[in-house]
Amino acid sequence: MNKKVIAGLVVLAGIIGISGVVESKKEHEANKIPTVGVLQFMKHPALDAINQGINDELAKEGYHKGKNIKIDFQNAQGDQSNLKTMATRFSSEHADISVGIATPSAIALANTIKNKPVIFSAVSDPIGSKLLKDEQKPDRNITGVSDKAPLPGQLKLMQKFVPNMKTMGVIYTSSDDSASTEAKQMIKLVEAAGIKVKTYTITSSNDLNQTSQQMVANHQVDAVFVPTDNTIAGAMPTLIKNTNAAKVPVFPTVDTMVSAGGVAANSIDQHELGVMTGKMIVKELKGEQTKDLPVEYIKQGKVVINQKQADELGLKIPVAYQDAKRVNEEK
Repeated sequence: MNKKVIAGLVVLAGIIGISGVVESKKEHEANKIPTVGVLQFMKHPALDAINQGINDELAKEGYHKGKNIKIDFQNAQGDQSNLKTMATRFSSEHADISVGIATPSAIALANTIKNKPVIFSAVSDPIGSKLLKDEQKPDRNITGVSDKAPLPGQLKLMQKFVPNMKTMGVIYTSSDDSASTEAKQMIKLVEAAGIKVKTYTITSSNDLNQTSQQMVANHQVDAVFVPTDNTIAGAMPTLIKNTNAAKVPVFPTVDTMVSAGGVAANSIDQHELGVMTGKMIVKELKGEQTKDLPVEYIKQGKVVINQKQADELGLKIPVAYQDAKRVNEEK
């Protein structure tokens, strides 16, 4: 066999080898199941309900964990350093889509992941949190679902339950950007309605016992408003213990916080937030681009009432809300 023939065979073998590698790589990519990283800020019923809604919607759309999708769920337990570590994990392990449940999680992912989609859930103020500049036309690799509460309806509800309310207490976590924004928006509405406002802030759940005692001491406030605040949601029993002792009703914005001792809320359904987030994840998995997915909202809140808590405080259910959904207080 002459040298030219041998050289030709070598080249042909090389081409076949490269072709085999390319085909093998294509086959591997075709068979690779997508990875969705879910970063939850902390454990409490509202955020847990969002995560459940995500999983339920993915399953409904045919994505089953461990079969045709990998879901890497991480819970930061309210620790900022955990958020950074877990966001870096998603980045280094090449999650196809990263999901941040609550504002701190979304910010951690946005600061870490630059080239893959980031979807947030339960961010009240995406622009104020500096996640986006335009909610209708996302200008980066981030979009999601907001839990902005219908505050005018919430104020109306509080006035119906406490018709002689002269002073409202507003309590929130100062380091929670979304809670702070929502609280300040509510304060403007309340003051415009001619009602006095007393504001109380905490920096962590450790402050809640003392601050809430101060808030309700000597009948300083007639009712308490709590925005969509993760820290307070995780420590509702502490707040309710002190407000109940002073016979002061609490009106949160979230259904699970009503279940935990609030009287009533014009509420955003947390599970539905998760379902909407799941739908957005599916769109990304099927090839839609983040820039083409505007931020979504639940446009209409639903009134939910804790009948046991209303009875405990001697509050009558307003006629307008007689048919509203009742929730049972969680122990």
